Parts: sequence; structure tokens; C-alpha cells
Amino acid sequence: MITRVALALALVSAPLTVAPPPLESRACPVEVPEGTRCGFLVVPERRDEPRKTVRVGYAVHRSKDPAGDPVVYMSGGPGSASIQLTGYLAALFPDRDVVALEQRGSRFSKPTLGCPETVAAMLDRLRAPAADVAEGARDCRERHQQAGVDLRGYTTKEIAADVVDLRKALGYRTWNLFGVSYSTRVMVDAAAADPGGTRALVLDSFLPQEVSWYGDADRNLSDTVTALGIGDRFEAMVRRLNTDPAEVPTTDPLTGRTFTARLTGDDVATVLAEGLHDASVIAAAPALVDALAEGHDELLRPLADQTGPGLTSHEFGLYHAVQCQDEATFPEKSRLFTVNADKAVCAAWQLPVSTPTKATTKAPVLVLGGQYDPTTPPRTARPAAERLPGARFVEFAGVGHAVFLSNRCGARTIAAFLADPEGWTQPCDPSRRGLPPVRPGDLHVTGAPYQAMTAPWLAAPLALFVLASLAQLAGGAVRGRALTAFAGLTGLAFTGLAADAVWGMMKVNETALAVGVPRVLEPYGWVAVGSAVLTAAAFARARTIPNILATVVAAGFLVWWWSWFL
Repeated sequence: MITRVALALALVSAPLTVAPPPLESRACPVEVPEGTRCGFLVVPERRDEPRKTVRVGYAVHRSKDPAGDPVVYMSGGPGSASIQLTGYLAALFPDRDVVALEQRGSRFSKPTLGCPETVAAMLDRLRAPAADVAEGARDCRERHQQAGVDLRGYTTKEIAADVVDLRKALGYRTWNLFGVSYSTRVMVDAAAADPGGTRALVLDSFLPQEVSWYGDADRNLSDTVTALGIGDRFEAMVRRLNTDPAEVPTTDPLTGRTFTARLTGDDVATVLAEGLHDASVIAAAPALVDALAEGHDELLRPLADQTGPGLTSHEFGLYHAVQCQDEATFPEKSRLFTVNADKAVCAAWQLPVSTPTKATTKAPVLVLGGQYDPTTPPRTARPAAERLPGARFVEFAGVGHAVFLSNRCGARTIAAFLADPEGWTQPCDPSRRGLPPVRPGDLHVTGAPYQAMTAPWLAAPLALFVLASLAQLAGGAVRGRALTAFAGLTGLAFTGLAADAVWGMMKVNETALAVGVPRVLEPYGWVAVGSAVLTAAAFARARTIPNILATVVAAGFLVWWWSWFL
């Protein structure tokens, strides 16, 4: 009896230890560097009702010579995947283990909460403005509910708890948290919930909890185009296309079929709000917006082609679940169709609104912001960083969203900070702009280069002209026909000059080719005219079959060059 009592007292007084959640191995779903293993973290779908579990994907890349605590990274969204960046992160932090953690419900987690119904509805809106996004939302919600998914389990709070649980399951004593855009909220929550396990935080494109995602969307875009010096031209472009929408051929990413999109000015504003995340688009924006304001609707094709992939880059079931619970305040009216679509989805889903956590952390924090970020601008990120006790804010010139992916100085800054969070100093100049702006007048505006890149057969006249010039140079030199040889040499000179000009622009900013080509190609065209004149002279002197073919090719090329390409 005494033994039993003693044993019972010992059990009661002994400290209780909670086993970390289980891990499951899996094959990595994408290509990853050597030394990486992938798996699932098995956790409750809802921690307040832990009967059902979900599997959260992750990848761990082990450093061959680790010299510091690991880094755990999560992409933004909500609903963006993370594992595909493992190689980039491993190169950025070669002396640390790198963990890429998915969000529950994302592409590499189970279940995956896709929502093609709402994507299709938003694409249908570009075909027919009366498309009902709410109906697609109800179909998506019903499908997930029939599969046993409890959408209430997909919130920032639960995703942050997954971060904490993964550290414990992997056995790391402490690690560094790295979030971008939406996942900066997740990482601040995780740091607040796990202060003993958090060494430092990197918050790239910080989205503070107190900021209204949807309420600020229109202002953020307006501020960005104004800061770029194109506010008036942007509004002129929007007014023109709202009055007379453009019809633009593009491809449906869900079916692979081509269709004609009907783009209003507000539609183009929405697409540009996403495009201006990228530093190369920011640099080309002055020339692009000015050309669109002038009526160059052929430049809308690359924007339309990016709309579909943008809508399929997230798992929208997860996106809607998080947004409708954690970000449920909408403006009465927005010019952005994405804001209006989310408002319709949330009205249809009727999920409970979560309570803000008001999380904070005492760990060292580095906050990075892009000068022209149209989603998480320095206007809101900087003061929010100042409210975190151990935070420092760095703004990077000429950059949009996700600084670490588009700015080398940003990546170096993160690595230097994690090497010594307390004694960190800036390793490079964040005010140095990476890409020079492309101003109106810098380019000859044309949609031909983009069309030729998407359909290479459209460049056949150029290819034939180059081949004919080579044949003229070789044949003329062998047969001693100077006129023919000079015609070929002049044609190749034109080709070399044009290629050098285009290649030089591509090395600086390939995106600018979607707006036009260097203006120097206009006078270079006269070199091609000179080649054609010499070819015609050679034909007049000797009406041989090679000269006939060369003359036809040269004439066809000039028609193509002046009437289509330029």
C-alpha cells in the first residue's frame, strides 16, 4: 500500500513532458539540392478540437559545415509554396541548416486546398463581366466540406503553431524565422508563441497585423504609380480602357485553350498591381504605362498572359480560408477586381472572424521593404517595425515586393544580419538602384518581340534574311562577285548591330522587351535597306536563281521589319 501511494505521488509530482508531433518521410515533390530530405509534420487540423489531423509539408537541407542556428522559411500568399526555394535558400545560408515549411493546405501539404472554381470565375470575368465569383466560391467550399475539411482550421494562428511544432519535432533548440509578405505575420506570431526557440526574425515585405490588407490596396497602388512619376499617365490609361476596353488574346491556364480577354482600365490596374511586385516591371513601368495611355493595346498581351499563372500560383482554397477569417474587413468599393472577388467569396463562405493576436517579440528583428512595393509599402511597414522592440528597418531603392528575391543587396543584408543579429551592420548600399528606369522615348514601342518569343515562327523572315546574307557573303566571295558579297556583308552587319542592341537591353532588363526595342534599331534598319539595294543591283547584273531568291527574301524582310516588327 505504501509503495502504491509513493508511486502515485511520484507520478503526480513528476514534470509532464509533451511528445513533439510526429513526422512522416516523403519523396521531395520538386527538385532540391543534395543533402535535402522532405517530409510531413502531422498536426491537428484544429488544436481546439484535435481529433482530425493534417499533414504539413516541409524540406530540410543539412549544411555540410553548420556554423549557426538553422533558418526556417515560409512563403507568402496566403497559399504560396515554399519547398521550391530550398536550393536558393541553401545557397544564401551555406553555413546553416535550412528548413522550407509549407502552409497547411498549400500545394505540398495534405489536404491541398485548391479552388479552381473561383479562379475560373475570375477568368470568366475577363470574358464576361457578369461572371459570379460567389457561385464558384460556394462550389469550392462545398467540395472541401464534403471531403471532410474544416475550413476553420486554416488561420494564421494555426499556421504559426505549425512553425513552433516543427522546431520541436526536428529537435532544434533555437532557430531563425524568415517570412515574406503574408508569412511575416505568421513568423511574428510564432516568435511570440515560442520566445525560447526564436533566435532572430527576418521580415521581408512586412505585413503588420494592424494594417488592413484590402482597405489599403487601392491607396498602395496609387501611391506606387505616383512615386514612379507616372500617376497622371496611369489614370489616363485607366480612363481610356474603362471607356473602350481592349480585346486581348491569351490562354486559359486551367484548360490550356486560347480565349479573348476583355480588359478594362480597372482590370489592367489590377494586373499591374501584381506586376509591380517585380523590380524589372517597376523599371519598365514608365514606358509601359505611357504607351498604354497612348493606345498601344498590343502591349496588353504579356499582361494578360501573366494573369492566368498569377491566379494559379496560389492554392486559393487556403487563401480564401485565411483571408476570410483573419482579414475580413473590406472597403465599400475598389477598382481592383481581386479585392471585389475576395469580398464576394468571404460573403459566400461565412467563416467566423478571428480575434487579432497583437503578437510581438523581443528577439532581434530585421525588416526589409521595397521602395515601390504596392502591397506592403514602407509607409506601413516602417512604423510597424518601430513598434517591435528589437527591430531595424531597411528600405531598398527601386525594389517592389519580396526584396530577397530581386535585390542582391537585400539577400546580403539578410545573411549579414543572421550572422550577428546584435552587432549587425549594413554590408551594402540599399539606396543604390539595381535597374535603371525605362522612360517614355527610350524605346521604339512594339509588341512584336514578345509575340515572336511566344510564337517563334513569326521571326521566320529575319531567319531567312540572315541565311540569305550568309549565302551571299560566302557565294560572292568564292565566285568573285563583289556586289553579292557586299550585299551579304551589309545584311550581316545589320544583324550584328541589331542583335547587339537587343542583347544589351536584355542583359539590363529583359522585361523591357515586352514594351519595345532600343530606338537605335530604327536607323539600323537603313543598313538592311542598303543590303537590299545591293542585292537588287546584283540581281540586275546577273539574274540567277540565287540572286532572285536573295532579292525576294530581302524585299520580304523589309516589309516585315517596317510594317510589323517596328
